[in-house]
Amino acid sequence: MTPTHFLSIGEHRDRIRHLIDQAVLLKRQHAEHRMAPLLDGKILGLIFEKPSTRTRVSFEVGMFQLGGRVVTLKGDEIGFNKRESVSDIARVLSRYVDAVMIRSYFHKDIVEFASYATVPIVNGLSDLHHPCQTLADGLTILEHKGRLDGIRLAYVGDGNNVCVSLLELGAATGMEIRVACPVGYDPPESPHYTAQIFRSAEEAVAGVDVIYTDVWTSMGQEEETARRLADFAQFQVTMDLLKRAAPDAIFMHCLPAHRGEEVTHEVMECAQSVVFDQAENRLHAQKAVLVDLMAYPATDQGDPL
Repeated sequence: MTPTHFLSIGEHRDRIRHLIDQAVLLKRQHAEHRMAPLLDGKILGLIFEKPSTRTRVSFEVGMFQLGGRVVTLKGDEIGFNKRESVSDIARVLSRYVDAVMIRSYFHKDIVEFASYATVPIVNGLSDLHHPCQTLADGLTILEHKGRLDGIRLAYVGDGNNVCVSLLELGAATGMEIRVACPVGYDPPESPHYTAQIFRSAEEAVAGVDVIYTDVWTSMGQEEETARRLADFAQFQVTMDLLKRAAPDAIFMHCLPAHRGEEVTHEVMECAQSVVFDQAENRLHAQKAVLVDLMAYPATDQGDPL
């Protein structure tokens, strides 16, 4: 039987709200100390081509909380298309583990891996998408705003993988996503969304419910740092910019943050900042994905399912 993979938000448009609702339930069960071992006996393989803090810890802890186990491999231990072909690695690991999470430099490698794997594959981050982060973002917005439909979110910065996944989340949930970025940094065109592009951060954030930003220079782009600092100079999230949003607007950042670049220290630490709620929610959103792919949906019952 062909496995179900979780590679992007857009590919699961009709199921995104279900996954967020499952994350709400799993988070509640965890808080009430009544987690069921839904993945007892299951093993998740973790492949990291890129360094990781939140992704690694949240997936490892999530599997432990669900009764499963993990096997973690670094990129140099795997060596996609260096030590071994992606297709061979996918077929071998499929014989050992029940699912694989991949944090990769290139989305094409994850897609190729998934095409040969006989177990579910989860995109932990690629150059084109960051779906697990975005599920956690949806959970965070729902917790703080009580809804997703009709929420206005301004993303200020590079039209990168995080921006793309947020645009797909908006299309899936009825959120309005505005993107403020300089010329040359637009998100790619996609059949999964229509992007509203603004060249002024001030115009984009006017009256919105959420302001979101990410680093201006991602891993692998270090040689572009000086140019990007100059290009994005007018797109820093400051307290003055935050005041242009709705009075009860929240500030979000997927982390790690470069304080003093894309966001000021004052904004990161202000009462409207929910960045650490986002970080926590990676754990619960990813558990929802793992349960959905590897077990069966959680129900709001106190006993094991």
